[in-house]
Amino acid sequence: MLPGRPVRIVLADDHTLFREGIGEILAASGGFEVVGEAHRGEETCRVTAEARPDVVLLDVEMPGPGVREVLARLVRLTPRPQVVVLTVHDDIALARELLGLGAGAYLVKGSTRQELLSAIRSVTVERRSGHVVLSLSQQSLVAGPRPAQVLSAREREVLALAGQALSNSQIARRLAIAEGTVKRHLRNIYGKLGAVSRMDAVNKAQAASLITPPQTAGEDRQGGTDPE
Repeated sequence: MLPGRPVRIVLADDHTLFREGIGEILAASGGFEVVGEAHRGEETCRVTAEARPDVVLLDVEMPGPGVREVLARLVRLTPRPQVVVLTVHDDIALARELLGLGAGAYLVKGSTRQELLSAIRSVTVERRSGHVVLSLSQQSLVAGPRPAQVLSAREREVLALAGQALSNSQIARRLAIAEGTVKRHLRNIYGKLGAVSRMDAVNKAQAASLITPPQTAGEDRQGGTDPE
C-alpha cells in the first residue's frame, strides 16, 4: 500500500444493511475507500480479484462456497489482500482455524467501531510481521475450544440426510416432521458442533464418527438446499 493512499476495502456480507453500516463508518473515519461489495462467496472472490483491495472484510456465513474455501482463494490472489473476518461466532476454535488459514484478523460483530478500524489498520501495517488481530469475549477465551457434544438420535438422522444434499423440505418429508423442526434441529447441531454451515456440521460430525458418510444418494436427492 502506497503512503498517503486510502486503504482500499471490499465488504463481503450477505446483509445489505450491515454492509451499508460498515461503509458509513469507514467513510466517516477517513483514510478508507470501499472499492467493492459482495453478498455471496464466489462473488467475493471475483470482486476481490477485479478490485485488488488491500483488505477484505469477510463474513463467515454467506451463500455459496464456505468461508474456508473463500479464504483459501483469497490468500492465493496476487496481490494478496489482508482478510479481516467479521462474524457473530464468538468461537476461539473457529478463530484459530481461520487465522491459521491466512486471515489477518478475527472480530466478533459485537466489537466496537474503534476495534474494527484498529484491526484494519493493523493488518495493513503489519502484513509481513506475522501478527494477527483477535477480538473475542473473555468468556470464550477462558473457556477455550468447546468439547464435542453428542448429538441426539434425531439430530444424527437430520444431519445424515443433510450430508446426502437433501433440502430442508426433503428431510422433513423423509422423517415425517415439520420443515421448521428440521431448521431447529440444524441450529441445535451447529451450536453443539461449533459449525458455521450445514456442510461444516456434516464434516465435523463425520470426523467425530457421529454420522457415517453416505454410500449412495437417496431417491429424493436433487442437489439443491433450502436456506438454513
